[in-house]
Amino acid sequence: MGSARFSASSGSPNPRPEVESLHAYTAPLEGRRGLLRLDFNENTIGPSPRVVEALRAIPADQIAIYPEYDGLREAVVANLAASGLAVPLQPAQVGLFNGVDAAIHAIFHAYGDRGDQLLTTSPTFGYYTPCAQMQGMEILAIPYEGSHFRFPLELISTILQEQRPKLLLLCNPNNPTGTRLAPEQVLELAVAAPQSLVVVDELYEAFTGDSVMPLANFAATPNLLVLRSLAKTAGLAGLRMGFAFGAADVVDRLARVTGPYDINSFAVTAAFAALADQPYVDAYVAEVMLARDWLRSRLDASGVRYHLEGGNYLLIWPRLPPSEVEAALRAEGILVRDMSGKSLIDGSLRVSIGTTKQMQRFWEAFTTVESLSE
Repeated sequence: MGSARFSASSGSPNPRPEVESLHAYTAPLEGRRGLLRLDFNENTIGPSPRVVEALRAIPADQIAIYPEYDGLREAVVANLAASGLAVPLQPAQVGLFNGVDAAIHAIFHAYGDRGDQLLTTSPTFGYYTPCAQMQGMEILAIPYEGSHFRFPLELISTILQEQRPKLLLLCNPNNPTGTRLAPEQVLELAVAAPQSLVVVDELYEAFTGDSVMPLANFAATPNLLVLRSLAKTAGLAGLRMGFAFGAADVVDRLARVTGPYDINSFAVTAAFAALADQPYVDAYVAEVMLARDWLRSRLDASGVRYHLEGGNYLLIWPRLPPSEVEAALRAEGILVRDMSGKSLIDGSLRVSIGTTKQMQRFWEAFTTVESLSE
């Protein structure tokens, strides 16, 4: 009787319908060590030496206990204040996450429901879509306009007013097009749509300077939420450290759907050290800007089609099939991202921008590959 009662069934339990039809966000993250990583817009030189020293100094007994976050929110607030990038914030207005991906996940868990609408742009960061799909949301992805990928401001504004979507998610500057939306316009969208949670993903803002944070008044616009991380500038992508800034009530709702110990002790230690060494981050950003100008000048002289607007990346349309160029560059130890099949940018490569020396290496290899088409 026992064996019949507890015998295995012929199939596994059924997941929710949304999960069954979900196409998960995936990225080719294996086999990248030791190569010049220009494929995922990471910091290309590593974190501050202070971060490395702090990690090496972690005592063994701290690994055996759950992480503690005392003072980290205050350190984030102090860093923003010192940088002049934000109006005064309280620690309760700072959400801590295991990378911004976890913050995005929490936003959809806390605010997205079956039948609700997500309004966003296309193309944009690929993780927004599966997060919306797993909640059963309807996705309105508005294409960027023209060959310069202008932000569809008028249409977005109209949809906000007429359809009142639950979430508006903007990547600013946008990944992968680099499209920039002025902070005043971001704020206007939030003010005009109090029924929508307006989420601004500012992971690449440091390379552009379009942050809405200096204008933000979360008491007046409690529907505005800003995302930041220490991945792209401070070099902590491997440790996963993300932040959400907004009204305390909104940050609290995100915390309710987040695990109590999602951020590990190593990430916390590294974050304290990175936040205390802002000059290192500023110097890296300045070097990327110099390298961006250097590469732009070479592209202009070459006649290769490209698009470079915001962020630490650009799009290049090679003469050869992008998959062939990507493979040839990898053979030279250089990684780039093939954008084939993506809306509006099919046939392009997305190339991260690192130091001038790194971009010189890329350009030499790229032009050598391109010469094969002549």
